[in-house]
Amino acid sequence: MKRILIILAALLMAAPALRAAEEEKKGFDAGSTIIGHVTDAHSWHLFDYIGSDGQEHAVAIPLPIILINDGKLDIFMSSRFHHGHADYRGYRLTGGGAQREVIVCVDEAGNILDKTPIDLSLTKTSAAIVIAVILLIVIIFAAKRAYLRRPNQAPHGVLQGLVEMLVVFVRDSIARPMIGEAHYRRFLPYLLTLFFFIFFCNILGLIPFFPAGANITGNLAVTGILALITFLITNISGNRHYWTDIFNTPGVPAWLKIFPLMPLVEVIGVFTKPIVLMIRLFANMTAGHIMILSFVALIFILSNIGGAAIGGATSVVSVFLSVFISLLECLVVYIQAFVFTMLTALYIGMAVAEPHHHTSEA
Repeated sequence: MKRILIILAALLMAAPALRAAEEEKKGFDAGSTIIGHVTDAHSWHLFDYIGSDGQEHAVAIPLPIILINDGKLDIFMSSRFHHGHADYRGYRLTGGGAQREVIVCVDEAGNILDKTPIDLSLTKTSAAIVIAVILLIVIIFAAKRAYLRRPNQAPHGVLQGLVEMLVVFVRDSIARPMIGEAHYRRFLPYLLTLFFFIFFCNILGLIPFFPAGANITGNLAVTGILALITFLITNISGNRHYWTDIFNTPGVPAWLKIFPLMPLVEVIGVFTKPIVLMIRLFANMTAGHIMILSFVALIFILSNIGGAAIGGATSVVSVFLSVFISLLECLVVYIQAFVFTMLTALYIGMAVAEPHHHTSEA
C-alpha cells in the first residue's frame, strides 16, 4: 500500500509536466474527457470510433432541443447540430468537454449574436431522471403486486425483500427517531421517495453504459431542487415553537436578542441547512466519478508520453485503484442517500417538535 501511495504522490507532483507534454503532443485531453463525463449535455454520448476516412466520429443518442427565442418556440433533435459541427435554424451548440454546453444564436454568416435563447431542452441529466423514475416505479409496483398476491405473508424473492428492508429501515431508523412517533407518518411518504430516488440514481451513476451512466446526483440543479423541497416542507410544517425558538432563542442573554445577533444567526441557519444538503450530495458523488476517471485517464496520458510499455505498466495500478474506488462508491451511494434523508428528517423533526414542559415535584 505504501508503494501505491508513493507512486500516486509522484504522479501528482509530475502532473504539471505531464499536462504540458500532453498539450504539446495534442493527444488525449484528460480534463475535457473527465469533465465531459460528469457534466450535462444535449445528447447522450455512447462511444467514439475511427471511420474509414481516418477521422474520429462520435456515436450518441440525440435528445430533443426545445428553445424559446423572441417568443417563438423551436423544437428539433440535437442530431441537427452534428455534435457541434453545424448550425441549424440560426442556432449553434457551443462548449462541450471541459466547457458547459450552451446554445447561442447565429446569423446567416455564422456570426454569434448577442442574445441567448431560453433553453428548455431535454438534456442527458433530464433524460436520465425520466429513465430512473420509470425504472423505480416499475420496481415499486412489482413489489406491490407481490404483496397483493401474498397478503400478510413474509416477503418472497430478492426484489420484494430488498424493497421491504429499505422501507422498514427508513421508517424505523430515520423517520421515527428523527421526527417522533406523533408526526412521522405525515412525512414518511416524502422520506421514502427521497431515499429511493437518491439511492437509485446513485446506483445508475455507477453503471457505465446506457441507459445508466449519467451523473444525476452530481448535478447541482438536481440536488438543489431536492434541497429546496426539503426547505419548503420543513418551514411550511414548522409550528409556533419552531419559529419562536428562531426569533426568541431560549437560554440566550437578552442583549444578544435585542442586538439581534442570535435571531440573525438562526435565520441564516434556516437557509444554510438546505445549501449544505445540496452541496454535500453533489460534491461526494461528483468526486467519486472524477477519481475513477482520473485513474483511468492516467493510462492514456502516460501512454502518450512514454509509449505503450509505460501505459501498460501504469494500467495495473490504475485499474486496481479504479476498482477500489468503484467498490467504495458502492458504499457511498447508500451512505449519501441515508445522510440526505436522515438530515431531512432531522430538520423536519426540529420544525414539528413540541416544547417540553418541565413540572416540579411538590
